[in-house]
Amino acid sequence: MTHLAAAPSPSVRVRAPGKVNLSLRVGAVQDDGYHPLATIFQAVALYEEVTATQVPEGAGVTITVDGPQADRVPVDGTNLAWRAVEALAARVGTAPDVALHLAKGVPVAGGMAGGSADAAATLVACDALWQTGLSREDLAELAADLGSDVPFALLGHTAVGTGRGHLLTPAMTRGEFHWVFAAQAEGLSTPAVYGRFDELGGPGDAADDPGLAEDNGLMQALRAGDPHALGRALHNDLEPAALSLRPELERTLVVARDAGALGTIVSGSGPTVAALARSRQHALALAASWTAEGAADSVWCTAGPAHGARLLP
Repeated sequence: MTHLAAAPSPSVRVRAPGKVNLSLRVGAVQDDGYHPLATIFQAVALYEEVTATQVPEGAGVTITVDGPQADRVPVDGTNLAWRAVEALAARVGTAPDVALHLAKGVPVAGGMAGGSADAAATLVACDALWQTGLSREDLAELAADLGSDVPFALLGHTAVGTGRGHLLTPAMTRGEFHWVFAAQAEGLSTPAVYGRFDELGGPGDAADDPGLAEDNGLMQALRAGDPHALGRALHNDLEPAALSLRPELERTLVVARDAGALGTIVSGSGPTVAALARSRQHALALAASWTAEGAADSVWCTAGPAHGARLLP
């Protein structure tokens, strides 16, 4: 008698990118506790990969994680990917039953939106696994409710974000930009950085609702594919707050500048530092400088812009 092996459970794999904020302008805190933002995102080719596997009815959600700093990723309802499952299930009226596996490729708690990429990838993966048939617009609406950076991880490429960063307009770019990221083993709390931003005077005399009028040069650099001009135009209102909480990051910035980086910036709320390189070879040289000086716990070379969340074969 022949015993047939059980068929594997259906599963879907989706990859979504991390990001760097080329410009981040922050307004005064509002009554709802949020700061209005005007930002220019670029997706980079460091990816989170989420595998969603069908499980028996009533099994609920489970999460497993591997990759760098996997031990720092929650595997319960506080994980954005778990919340993405619940949000999608509630939207389509199905049970939130799925096993998720997260393969980490974006620094954890580094201001590069790895958790948001997990959530975006989970929305796309469960939509495909459950064959819900939602449009990308529907998924983007769910993404915006999950977090400010989740819609951009769906979209990818380069985009202008307003509101809390979740209202997106694609931006024209030409060519490829080479990035090096200096990640730190110890993360930095986003609420703590915004709190210090407020303590340091917030936006000062700037408008409560920030705009991108000062970023015309940056947008022109993107359209021209000019990394030198882009490097000069990088801007982050949260950088002084991040440096106030983690003064050692100033040395990370200085080492990259001394090694010829076209521009340096704290990525988002930090503590990851981004350096723009002239070429792939120059990116490797910048990475070697950070490593030689002990100015980073891990170093990542990549390029942007990168595609948004997409199904893998």
